[in-house]
Amino acid sequence: MHLIDTHTHLYQPAFDGDREEAMNRCQKVGVDFLLLPNIDVDSVPRIQNMIARWPNRCRGMMGLHPCHVKEGWEKELKKIEEVLNAPMPQSPWVAVGEIGLDLHWDTSTLDLQLEVLRIQLDWAKQRALPVVIHVRSAFKQLFEVLDSEMDDTLKGVVHCFTGDTQEANHVLSYPGWMLGIGGVSTYKKGGLDRVLPHVPLDRIILETDSPYLAPVPYRGKRNESSYVAIVAERVAEIAGVTADEVAKVTTENALRLFGLDGLKG
Repeated sequence: MHLIDTHTHLYQPAFDGDREEAMNRCQKVGVDFLLLPNIDVDSVPRIQNMIARWPNRCRGMMGLHPCHVKEGWEKELKKIEEVLNAPMPQSPWVAVGEIGLDLHWDTSTLDLQLEVLRIQLDWAKQRALPVVIHVRSAFKQLFEVLDSEMDDTLKGVVHCFTGDTQEANHVLSYPGWMLGIGGVSTYKKGGLDRVLPHVPLDRIILETDSPYLAPVPYRGKRNESSYVAIVAERVAEIAGVTADEVAKVTTENALRLFGLDGLKG
């Protein structure tokens, strides 16, 4: 079974004590590649260090997370765009992300979040890169933006999808867009057991969002990228197919969305 964790923050301090061991655990369960979403200026060097250490197993994306949109965001965004324009040797950025809207923690920054989101969607269009969207308590506002910005060049994924069937269908109405499915799929009250039967397997990619949202039986503990294998098993259970089939299709989906065909091996 070969898997890609399409969204992991394994570069974060939570793994400073055992990052090497966590990468080894990935290999043991067939998690071949990790995609590392940026969140702010401070996380850039951490992502670069991981790519330098594991150039054949990691790729990064570059963006400003909505929870980090605050006073001084213009300077932060400028620095992040400079990094986006200067990828590491042999390791291009595979997406603009993670970007989006978050009204769970702070609704007062909505106007700023909307402006920053539109700027970064434009980055993606200019560079023909997919976007990786974070959305929390803001599907209505997100869809208003995406509906107005959508064109043939804009592709992406709503990562850590936790919406209902109607919201899933809205995302899937955008050609080539994916739902990122993670540990929430294993939660009894997560709701994805009612959504995923209506989602074609070729519109799903798998992720962990580690160190957050660990799947059962590790819920409440630190998540890690090797656990994407547990997510694959759960998606297979819901879809009524084998885990190998889920791994095959979702890996192909990720390779296609993020332009990773050169990494097949």
